[in-house]
Amino acid sequence: MDRLGPFENRPAVAVAVSGGPDSLALTLLADAWARRQGGCVVALTVDHGLRAEAAAEAATVGRWLAARGIAHRILSHTGPRPATRIQEAARRIRYGLLLDACRGAGILHLLLAHHRDDQAETVAIRTGRGSGPDGLAGMAPVRETPEARLLRPLLGQSRRRLVATLAAHGQPSIADPSNLDRRYDRARLRQDGLDAETLLAAAARAAAARAGEEQAVAHAAADLVWLAPEGYALLDAAGLARRPGAIRVRLLAGLLAAIGTAAPYGPRGAALARLAEQVVAGRSPRTLAGCHLLPWRDRVLVCREASAIGPDVPVARDFAAGGGGILCWDDRFTIAVPARMPISWRVARLGGARPAGAGLAAVPGPVRPTLPAVWNGGRLMAVPSVAWTAGPEVPQLHAVFRPLRALAGGPFAVV
Repeated sequence: MDRLGPFENRPAVAVAVSGGPDSLALTLLADAWARRQGGCVVALTVDHGLRAEAAAEAATVGRWLAARGIAHRILSHTGPRPATRIQEAARRIRYGLLLDACRGAGILHLLLAHHRDDQAETVAIRTGRGSGPDGLAGMAPVRETPEARLLRPLLGQSRRRLVATLAAHGQPSIADPSNLDRRYDRARLRQDGLDAETLLAAAARAAAARAGEEQAVAHAAADLVWLAPEGYALLDAAGLARRPGAIRVRLLAGLLAAIGTAAPYGPRGAALARLAEQVVAGRSPRTLAGCHLLPWRDRVLVCREASAIGPDVPVARDFAAGGGGILCWDDRFTIAVPARMPISWRVARLGGARPAGAGLAAVPGPVRPTLPAVWNGGRLMAVPSVAWTAGPEVPQLHAVFRPLRALAGGPFAVV
């Protein structure tokens, strides 16, 4: 855990616990660690609704942990059950529920029980699928998300040691039948065996290379990019041309993901490489991943493509009894909505509207249509990014540029 910090004083951490030996061992270890820091652990068990016995198993885990004084919550999926790509869909459901629970409880760190054997299996699967160098680095010990930091403190430990740890605590566990189902890649690898040492050595080399490049990208972002609170960026193309090709591509991918798209890993491939060449060559405007890139004075302007902006969001959406709250628009902006806002109001792009006195002159022309605006039917009520309202009867709203993907987070950690 010390390598995955820093942590706040008296940290509150969440642990994803399925009831299997790996996650139960992590829960007991994390509880001991948190208590030494004056903090606490909350164990979270997801019931995907895919197996009839899952609810009873989750309740059993809760009883086990309650006997040890560890808080436990069951997170149940109530939506439709996936019919295809079940494991992939279950993973998406699981992470969504876990991260939402962390956000709701104000918990900054979510611990996952992936261990050394899991890492070897991940690298083997990615090798078989032809993953590039980043994928072959394996799972990251630390990954930042908008809701919480995902931490994998056990990546250096074997499954055998975790089972032994659980036995030493006298703690029973639950067997997951999917671990024996040969329809799944991991089950076949566990049954057939793999050369873990060779795979992990290759992963360590790839991880070191990835960490170095991501650190260089963070430095380049600090030197070459100015992010504006209105949701656009200015890029020093001349400075970018002096950086290695791989750093150019990574930095542009991060920019496009932050400004234009919420895709988990941003744009990739030949299109991104061509874009990097065109940017450093000073060529004409380009569009990729929901972004426009065009010359702007002595920089390159990177802004949202207006036609790619997401759907309108009702101002009163999901707020019980008109109590107000925080809404997210276009996966880039959050807007604090006060209580008792009219239900007919909505957030949409500003488009071609040019309200008098809105202070839009400081915002580049191509950016203005992409700004969040509050509308009542066809009447413009507010432009939160520039603190403009249609009159004193309209409450002052503030838009915060908070994209789902950071331009440059912490570099890939090496265990």
